Amino acid sequence: MQKDISQFISVCADFIRGIELTSKNDAYKYSVIVPPANYSPWLTDDLFMASYASLRENTLVDVYRCYELWSLVEQSARLEGDILEVGVWRGGTGCLMAVKAKLLNLKSRVFLADTFSGVVKAGKMDTSYTGGEHSDTSVEVVLKAKENLKLDNVDILVGIFPEKTGEYTKDSLFSLCHIDVDVYESARDVLDWVWPKLLVGGTVVFDDYGCISTSGVTRLVNERKNTPNAVVIHNLNGHAIMVKTA
Repeated sequence: MQKDISQFISVCADFIRGIELTSKNDAYKYSVIVPPANYSPWLTDDLFMASYASLRENTLVDVYRCYELWSLVEQSARLEGDILEVGVWRGGTGCLMAVKAKLLNLKSRVFLADTFSGVVKAGKMDTSYTGGEHSDTSVEVVLKAKENLKLDNVDILVGIFPEKTGEYTKDSLFSLCHIDVDVYESARDVLDWVWPKLLVGGTVVFDDYGCISTSGVTRLVNERKNTPNAVVIHNLNGHAIMVKTA
């Protein structure tokens, strides 16, 4: 039975992989991506599954990317830096990282930065976003999630980052930064601000890499692939991961 199911999945996956997607507004090529791997360690991580279940309505990020962020908190712990997320929406991924940091007894502060009024800085590099999207949130929604999980390691920064709220983290060095801002200019400004403050071995995660609706972020990461002191990894789950090497 297991063999039959595996063969069926393989046939379906081969068919789906042949489906190309088109975007009239940019030159990138897209298709349906179905990785063949099946290993699912999150299914045996009871603490993650419980935390994810409690925050599932607070995020648009799927379980694969959520688990990657959860895992990166632990992998970055040895650097003893703070954690930054820009693009919070309703606080799901930010609070998830904060839960993991608290479970590990880290001294790290988790800074969650958002305008809470929708996407900003959409421009000519972006093909789908025009500004104001994802405004269906509020500071109160994030505060409620924070309070429900009893998170005392979270600071919420309200306003455009880094121009308005970057000063509140001026004394921090970071081990992990999650950029989930959907558009080119905003992602660029966050990256340029955080990179000098990122510890060697630290990681920047771009949530929007490779998605048909966020080609501006894809463009930015592709432009930065040859950054001398970085390794850039394209993860087929929708993340680009940029590791500072020197």
